[in-house]
Amino acid sequence: MESTKRLRKLVFTGLFAAIIFIGISVVRIPLPAIVGRPFIHFGNILTVIAVMLLGFGYGAIAGAIGLGLFDVLNGYAATAWLTILEAIILAAVVSLVFRVVGYDEHNLAKLYVVAFMAGVIKVVTSWGSGVIMALMAGTTLKVAVIGAFTSLLAAVINAVACLVVVPILYRLLVRLGFNRRRFN
Repeated sequence: MESTKRLRKLVFTGLFAAIIFIGISVVRIPLPAIVGRPFIHFGNILTVIAVMLLGFGYGAIAGAIGLGLFDVLNGYAATAWLTILEAIILAAVVSLVFRVVGYDEHNLAKLYVVAFMAGVIKVVTSWGSGVIMALMAGTTLKVAVIGAFTSLLAAVINAVACLVVVPILYRLLVRLGFNRRRFN
């Protein structure tokens, strides 16, 4: 029985990684920025859903593979490690908040708390990545910090989308029979 659950989690981890990759590839809206090449996409939303369903470890792997593979194959290879790190941090925060508020797939308020914190951590990690990318490009720390702030529009839009979409999509998946207990 344990090996069946483990196999199911591995299969869904691969499926989520593929869905995350496709979700970014199909729907992305580039935005102008001083640092990096930010764009609006559904990768973070799908990573949050993966973590909520599969748990930290498998959800983080799905997010890291889906987001990281997109970066490597689409001209962002030099900074793919930052994206992977962001996915792992996002997964850790989502998992922690989900545990702290108490898992309850029927409590919409708790789902919004998780989605809100996921959005906040996305903005914070995007800013941190922006600083690191600017420093890698040879700017001073002061310029990197300021430049990273000017590039946060995409992260803020993605955070708002996460706040709106995650609770709705998660509840829909639960109604279709996909819930955390099914995978754990």
